[in-house]
This record gives sequence, C-alpha cells and structure tokens, in this order.
Amino acid sequence: MPDNRRSQIVTQGVQRTPNRAMLRAVGFGDDDFTKPIIGVANGFSTITPCNMGLGQLAQRAETGIHQAGAMPQMFGTITISDGISMGTEGMKYSLVSREVIADSIETVCNGQSMDGVIAIGGCDKNMPGAMIAIARLNIPAIFVYGGTIKPGHYDGEDLTVVSAFEAVGQYSAGKINDERLLAVERHACPGVGSCGGMFTANTMSSAFEAMGMSLIYSSTMAAEDAEKADSTAKSAAVLVEAVHKQILPSHILTREAFENAIAVIMAVGGSTNSVLHLLAIANTIGVELSIDDFERIRRRVPVFCNLKPSGRYVATDFHQAGGVPQVMKMLLVNGLLHGEALTITGQTVAELLADIPAEPRPDQDVIRPFDDPLYAQGHLGILKGNLAVEGAVAKLTGIKHRKITGPARVFESEEDCLRAILDKQIQAGDVIVVRYEGPKGGPGMREMLAPTSAIIGAGLGDSVGLITDGRFSGGTYGMVVGHVAPEAAVGGAIALVQEGDPITIDADANLLQLEASEEELERRRSAWQPRPPHYRRGVLGKYAKLVSSSSQGAVTDRGLF
Repeated sequence: MPDNRRSQIVTQGVQRTPNRAMLRAVGFGDDDFTKPIIGVANGFSTITPCNMGLGQLAQRAETGIHQAGAMPQMFGTITISDGISMGTEGMKYSLVSREVIADSIETVCNGQSMDGVIAIGGCDKNMPGAMIAIARLNIPAIFVYGGTIKPGHYDGEDLTVVSAFEAVGQYSAGKINDERLLAVERHACPGVGSCGGMFTANTMSSAFEAMGMSLIYSSTMAAEDAEKADSTAKSAAVLVEAVHKQILPSHILTREAFENAIAVIMAVGGSTNSVLHLLAIANTIGVELSIDDFERIRRRVPVFCNLKPSGRYVATDFHQAGGVPQVMKMLLVNGLLHGEALTITGQTVAELLADIPAEPRPDQDVIRPFDDPLYAQGHLGILKGNLAVEGAVAKLTGIKHRKITGPARVFESEEDCLRAILDKQIQAGDVIVVRYEGPKGGPGMREMLAPTSAIIGAGLGDSVGLITDGRFSGGTYGMVVGHVAPEAAVGGAIALVQEGDPITIDADANLLQLEASEEELERRRSAWQPRPPHYRRGVLGKYAKLVSSSSQGAVTDRGLF
C-alpha cells in the first residue's frame, strides 16, 4: 500500500502526539493510525427532501469504510433547495452554493490531509459542487447520489415538483380550480429524494455514472429503496480499494469521460444546467472542453429515452428499464462512447458494460431502440448570433415551432416577467427577454422555472419564446434559451434590446439574433452604462466580483492571477 497523507501526519514521531491524542477522542485506536483516512462529505439536511435521506447513507458509508480497513471522518456541507427558493431572492444563492460546497469539501480534505473522500449529495448543486472539489483535490474519490424521489400520483397521473409549478400557470389561466391546484400540491412530492424527472439532479447523477465517478446503476436508484443504501456501502469499499491503488480523479476525468457524459445527457434528454456544470468541472481538472463540444456531440447522438420534463416517464421508471448502463451500452455499440475510459472501480467502461444487452428490453418503452429514437439528434443546442456571441443553451426537442421571430417583451427581473405572464400581458408570438439575471448581474444566475411553467400552464409553450442570461430549471421545456453570454451586466447585447425589437430564435440554424443593424447596436452600446452592483459585501458580493462567464462554467477561481 502506498504511503497515505494523513497516516504520515499522525505517525511521524513525538511531535505528532497531540494529533494522535485528538484522534483518540474521536474514536481512533492504536491500530488505526496507519490506516487511510477517508472523508465522508455529508450533505444531509432537512432543508429539502433531496437531502433528508443522506444522513443514513453517510452512516452506511462510515460502516463500509471501517469494514474495508480504513478510517472514516464525517463532516457536513450545505445545500440550497432550488425548488423551494425558486422565484424568490433566495434563488440567487443556488448557483453560489455550488462554489461554497466545493470550497468546503476542498478545505476540510486538504486541511485534514485526507487520503480520499466519498461525497454524498442529493440536490442540484451538491453534485457539481462535490465534483469541482474532487477535481481540485485530486485524491481518490467517489460520488454517491442520494437517490430520486418516487413519483406522486393524482387522478391517474404521475406527478413531480414541476407539476406544481405548471398547476400555478393552469390556475392563473382559468384551466383548473382551487381544489385541483391544492390536490396537485399535496401529492407532487410524496417522500424523500431528488426531483423525479430527468431534471438537474438526475441528469448530473447520470453524468457522473457515465464518467466513472459513481458506481454502475447507482444514479437512478430511489432514495427510499434498500438498494441505495447497499450501493453506498459498496461505494465505500470501492473507494478504499482506489486509495490503495491510487486511482485519482485526474485518471478518470479525462476528455473522453466528459464526452461520454455529454453523450448520455443527450440520449436521456437531460438538463440545460449540465452544460454549465460540466464546463466548470472540466475547467477545474484542466480538460479542454468548450460550449461548442456540446453542439458537436448533439448532432451525432439521438434522444432515445422518453423522460420528463418533455417526455412521459420518471427516473424510477428509467431505472427499472435498465437505467444509465443500458443507455451507455447502446451508445457504445453504435460508436458513440469511449469504452477505454477508466472508472473508479479500476475497470474500463467497456468492461463494466460487458454483460449489458445491446438492445433495450421489448417489454418497456422508457428506453427506445437506437434506430427508433424520439428525436434523431440531441436536445441541448448551442445557439449563437449577435445576441449571444459566446453562446447560449436551448432545449430543441419537443417544440412544435423551431423558429420564431417576434417582438421583444423586455423585463429587468424574473419577478417582473412572471407578473406579466400571470396578468395575461404576454401574447402568442412574443419573445420574452429576462435580463440582468446572469452570474454577475443577478448575481447568481437564477433559474426561471416559475415563468416558464406559467407559460406552459397558460397554453403558450408552443407560441412564446423566452431568452435570458439566467438559467432554467432541469424541469423546463419549450422555446426557451438560457445562459445568454455575454450577460447584460457586462454589456452583452441582451442589455441593448428594446421593447418591441424583432428577435429571431432559430433552432435549426442555431441562431439567436436581434434584428437590428450593427450601427444601431453600436449606438446603443455607446450609451449603455453598467448598473451598480446589488450587493457590495457578503457571499453575493464576493461571487459577483469573482464569477466568470456562463460560457466558461460560471466558476469563481478562473483567472485569479
């Protein structure tokens, strides 16, 4: 076994006696000081159902680490519930929390010289936050997803948290009554686990399984099922073995691993947020990955999983149908996956998938055959044009009208936009612009689930476009374009749009264009003045000062020196 960072610290002679004394107080015995020390980064909280079950999983991880001959040390990290903070000022802290989570895990693991870390997370930012920390640390690591929530049920329909947001729009449009609105709210989230569609949490867990940083099948297990706890214990044992073999994140998080993750995300119809998070993780580990790589892979990979929000089924259905391993095997046999990529088990992707059938089971229709997909190309398109010279991200599938040119309806915040939708001030053919909600401008790049759900609920999803320098929830669908970069706060062209300007969104041409002459845009640009920052101190003040463009992952440590 190679020397361990922590065991060296606690065994190097008399001067280390105080270290040993303190460790005895937390449970170390004489035989434990030469064992690897494994951090258990525990995202447990009662803030959100996504993280309520993580404490029990962390305890299973502790037991598994002990049984594998290492010493666990548990510590906590934070979470923000996107679903609960959605549509409020608090949502500005959501993306910020990704950086706080990364900073906290890095700080503890390096401050305590840990030999490895098992990170356990559930809500949207736990996952990329943990993976950014893992990339910074580059010590043996594994990610354990807390698991998906089971679907709610009402009136013969499977419900998710997005059902509640859409019900608000339906209610405002007079399509449902008080009784049904309340019934949807009461039944949408029946227990513990992360949002049940292929929203951001399930998208990122699927991506991490595809990248080899989580165990096979673990990304789609239900939080309340026994197999999730068993998988956690197995993850702990695999990590201890990786410490002995010194399998590092830099060995796993290669260019090929990121391309595998993108291919899986396209096949399952995953969240737009995955673009932001994968760019951030790649930036941290030092892999060259650009926003254009998503478009290149999108054109080759079909969508063959029928999953919410734009499809029919939820993550538990996906798991029963074969989950991520089935999708990966189908991509592999069709030349769309790097089978030689390494995983945390020490096996390659191809070795892990050796016993998975090449075709999905015929008794289900969650995963379609490769030659009979829902859509011939992936769903996450990268749009560019004079409104987004660095790029913007759009979901291109499931929309009836792939091109729209309409008058701009300009709003300076999410709240103003939502109010206009609920007051029936938005008409078919409009293109809504929500700006100054980007990484710096918000700050924090809020998600726009409330406005987009209200649009869907009002029956305008196929006839109204929406563009923003903010983000979208993984539950969003329709003719919506987010991550517009450069953002308004730094003088991007989205800041120059005026009420009534014609804007074109063209999914087939990958175009996001303000129909105005360059001379007119230059005239407006010369008159534009940056807004004073909303926050000058505290977490949001620091974030706004440091954060990079969304086209670079909205990280806070890029180009510090």
